[in-house]
Parts: sequence; C-alpha cells; structure tokens
Amino acid sequence: MPKKTTISIIKCDVGSLAGHHIVPKPIFDVAEKNLKKASEEGVINSFCVFNAGDDLELLMVHEKGEQNHMIHELAWNIFREAADKASQLKLYAAGQDLLKDAFSGNVRGMGPGVAEIEIEERKSEPIVVFAADKTSAGSFNYPLFRMFADPMNTAGLVIDPNMLCGFKFEVIDTLEDKSITLKCPEEMYELLALIGTVGRYIVSRVWRASDDLICAASSVSKLSLIAGKYVGKDDPVMIARAQHGLPAVGEILAPFMHSYFVQGWMRGSHWGPLMPVGLKASKCTVFDGPPRIVALGFQVADGKIACDDDGNLLIADLFDDPAFATARREAIHNACTLRNMGEFEPARLSAEDMEYTTIQQVLEKLGPRFKPLDA
Repeated sequence: MPKKTTISIIKCDVGSLAGHHIVPKPIFDVAEKNLKKASEEGVINSFCVFNAGDDLELLMVHEKGEQNHMIHELAWNIFREAADKASQLKLYAAGQDLLKDAFSGNVRGMGPGVAEIEIEERKSEPIVVFAADKTSAGSFNYPLFRMFADPMNTAGLVIDPNMLCGFKFEVIDTLEDKSITLKCPEEMYELLALIGTVGRYIVSRVWRASDDLICAASSVSKLSLIAGKYVGKDDPVMIARAQHGLPAVGEILAPFMHSYFVQGWMRGSHWGPLMPVGLKASKCTVFDGPPRIVALGFQVADGKIACDDDGNLLIADLFDDPAFATARREAIHNACTLRNMGEFEPARLSAEDMEYTTIQQVLEKLGPRFKPLDA
C-alpha cells in the first residue's frame, strides 16, 4: 500500500504584541524549539512556523494521518507553552484561543483552528496554504467556490479533460452540526444557496468528483459557538493542492486579485475587506485590521517540504507580489468607506451575527429600561 503524507496546519492566538497586532519573536522561538525537537525525534518530517497577524501558525508535514493524537498534542503543548511565555511578557490576550484546560486527544473544539489533508504524493505535489486574521470561519467559501466551481476563474474547468468531471464540496452547518456533500457543476446553485450564508454554512473539504482525490480542506471552528460567547475571531486556515488535473497555482490565487468582504475585523463585530499580503505585512493595525490573509506555496517531496542542498525550506511567499497591489488598494479604499459609517449597519454585523459579541452585555443592561408602548 502506498505510503501517505499528511499536511497539517494548526493555528492559535496565544498572545500578541501591542494589542491584536502581531506575533513577537519570543513566541516564534517557543514554536521553533519544540517543532525542531519533534522533527529530530521523528514525530514530524518537516515544519514551518509563521504568523497571520496575531495568530501563531504551525505547518507540519508528517506520516501519521489526520486528527492524530500525537500531532495534535504536540501543537497543544506548544500553544500552552507559548501562552505561558506570553503571560510572562504581559502580551495582549495571552492564551485567548485556548478554551479548554486539558488536552483530550484532538484540538478540534478546543479553540485552535486546524486544516489537514492526507495524500498519496503525485509525481509533483504543489501545495498552497492560506492563513487569515481578523475574520471568520466562512471566509474561504467565496475563494473555494471560485477555485473549484467557477469556470470564469479556473480555465481548467473548461479546457482540462481531467477536470471536466467537476468537484464535490462538503459543507458544514455549524449551527446544527450537520454536513452535506454537493457536486458541481450539477448542484452549483444549491451549493451557492448554502455557502452564501457565510456565518452558518462553511465549506470544509473539496474532492475531485471522478476519483475522490482530496483537493482542499479548511478549518470550520467557530469560537463563539464553542465558548458560548465572544472570545475572538475564528481566523481560518486552508490547504489546497494544485496542478495535474486540479486548479493551477495561478487559478488558486486568482480569487484574491480583488478584495472581498468578510465578517470579523474589530471585536469580531464588523464587515471588512480582506487584504492579501506578504509575510512582512502580516500585521493588523487600523481598526485592528483590515482583515489580512497570507499564502505560502511549497512542494511536498518524499513526505517533507522540499529543501535546497543546505536544508533550507523552499517556500514561496505568494502574496508578496505587485499582482495583488490592486486588491490591497481596494481593501484600503473599502475599509475607509466602511469606517465612515461608524457603528451603523451594514458596516457592523447584523443583529443575528452580533448575538455572540460583547454588545449583549450592553443590551442586557438596557433591557429593564424598555417600557411597553401605550395601547
């Protein structure tokens, strides 16, 4: 039986410098130290540590499969140690995403976000990982649809015979903990009917319809539903495979040539424009944003991230490119437009989406002062 490789990206907000801004070096050092040790001990084959705004991102390549106890416990212990370091430094919101006290076998439902795919390596295996900050779990619905179902974005859906079969989308109903799988193009309209409601229905996985080849996976955890109150943005992560009967890397990146609106931003209570940025600009400032997304591209080779002769990881910072300058300009322009509206909808989320935010404490305080209207 062919050996399989697993790609896991697990993220957590363990504490940040100067508000919800950026992950500082001491936190990176904790993650690097522990993952290097895990690599030397054979727990993982290779790794990369990076950040999306104030979220610490652990990218690990290994052979232990999805939802593996050892891999998830490694990430959990790193986040706990990093949160302790953040507390020592009095960083902001230390341990914010760690919603449970003790590890129980899997980080799903415990606060950290996770996306994983287990694959049989092809002759060439290009991978793109995305990580977003100051936004919600449904923020990848739009680009995933564009990548795998929209022929106006992905030319391969029209001219690549290996893609004419279409793709299947698993959609999670986060309110009722149910899932459904829809096939495109046959059920494209039904798919859009669901995933256009980004606060409830979230694309979790995508497969090629002809052979069930796994193509993409995204995190679906909604922190407010886990905690029962607002504890921070969901800040999702995603993995996408590319080329050879799948969308090309350029087609996977094309949906981000223009900015689009996502839920989250300041206090998780506002719509904001998503801005694609390189790692150097992966920090949130204005109104704790605008919401940002980074993308890293690499090759998986023999169960590892491909390296040069000196052992340095070969990883491309894909959004560090003038091709996305228009999206960044649009994001700034639209951010200014929305902030001019202040605390009025649609700049602020609807009442239904505000139910898990801190505004409920204000409404509860005012509640007794409401009096019935005279008949």
